[in-house]
Amino acid sequence: MKKIYACGLVLAILSVFEVNAQVTDYRAMDLEGVIETALENNLQLQRSQVNLASQEASLIGNVGQRIPTLSTGGSTGYRWGRSINPVTNLFENNRIGNVNLFANANMTLFAGQQIDNTIRQNKVEIEAAQYNVLATQNNITLNVINLFINVVFAKEQLKIAENQLATTKEQVGNTIRLVEAGALPLANRLDLEAQNATNELEVVNAINSLRIAKLNLAQAMQVPFSEDMDIVAPELEAENFTMTDSNVDEIFDVALDIMPEIRAAELGIESADFGVKIAKGGYLPTLGIGASAFSNYIDQFFLGERQEFGTQIRNNFSNSANIQLNIPILSNFRNRANVQQARLQKRLSEIQEVETKNQLRQDIESAYTNANAARLSYRASQQRVSSLEEAFRISQQRFDAGAINFADYQLAQNNFFNAQADLITSKYTYIFRVKVLDFYLGNPLTL
Repeated sequence: MKKIYACGLVLAILSVFEVNAQVTDYRAMDLEGVIETALENNLQLQRSQVNLASQEASLIGNVGQRIPTLSTGGSTGYRWGRSINPVTNLFENNRIGNVNLFANANMTLFAGQQIDNTIRQNKVEIEAAQYNVLATQNNITLNVINLFINVVFAKEQLKIAENQLATTKEQVGNTIRLVEAGALPLANRLDLEAQNATNELEVVNAINSLRIAKLNLAQAMQVPFSEDMDIVAPELEAENFTMTDSNVDEIFDVALDIMPEIRAAELGIESADFGVKIAKGGYLPTLGIGASAFSNYIDQFFLGERQEFGTQIRNNFSNSANIQLNIPILSNFRNRANVQQARLQKRLSEIQEVETKNQLRQDIESAYTNANAARLSYRASQQRVSSLEEAFRISQQRFDAGAINFADYQLAQNNFFNAQADLITSKYTYIFRVKVLDFYLGNPLTL
């Protein structure tokens, strides 16, 4: 038995390690996997999903207010001293053992439409909660895409820094040979070696920037960060991402119809309107019906003999029915306060709707302006890189020939590589800005 237990324990531990290996293996994730993991782990999304489930549970409880309540039960015990025998209705001074059985049923027939309006309100709130879940998913997805692009961007920046370092190392080698041959002064070699050290530092900085970008992505996915974490970077060409021809007003009109947060805000007003109706229902009468059944047994003799349990239960059986009408006259201003509070809540919901729409328009205006600026910046960066690349090529040839000094060569090199870095920045900025506009137009959030 101990061997079986030990084997089972080993298998359990191995299975845990296997599961953990599967869960924490983030060494090659594509965008779809990153988004899926982020949605699965995000606590804000889980909170909105729990809120949706809570609204659904409330609906079940409120629908139940339409059907009768039924309860049954019993009690048993003893009495001592002078008391009334429940069978003979005579005072006796004995110990009396008894068993009481009962059943009750009640049903509300009318409650000022409060039950129906509460059910309608719950259904509206469930729908609003569903839209809130969608809005949370959209926000998470958009944020993850941005962080994913940042990692791709950081990888590209690292490549540029490594290429710059490789170019400098090659130039150092050439210069050393020319210095040793007496074709160039020693100062050129020292200047290039200093430039090589600077480029090595830039590679280190690029590595750190990439690590920070991966860390931010891991935190958005809410998974432990690992140095081995990496992504599958898609081939992103800015020419494949076209900015929409729609203007701000057109984008805003589309977004009003598809953005879940707008629909959730509108449903908030509808829910508040039902809240006003529920509060007004407190002024109206309520009508209900009820019924009950009762029987009992005692362990006493009656007419010289003790009746059996079943016989006493049948003989002592009684039932009742009633109708109850409750007409509110004075309620310590509770109904008036409830109606006033409900109206204020509706007003707050109306303000929330306006704020949500205003925020949406401001976000679209900012996104459109940023996308247009990014497009212009990307085009300008392309032209700048093309010009500076040729200028650097010529400077490199002239430097090798001794026609220009190191300062001029370094300036041409730095200008070229800085232009490449700016091009990468404007490229990925433009891609993300285009995706943001696509998001407001209802297009798929993919790369």
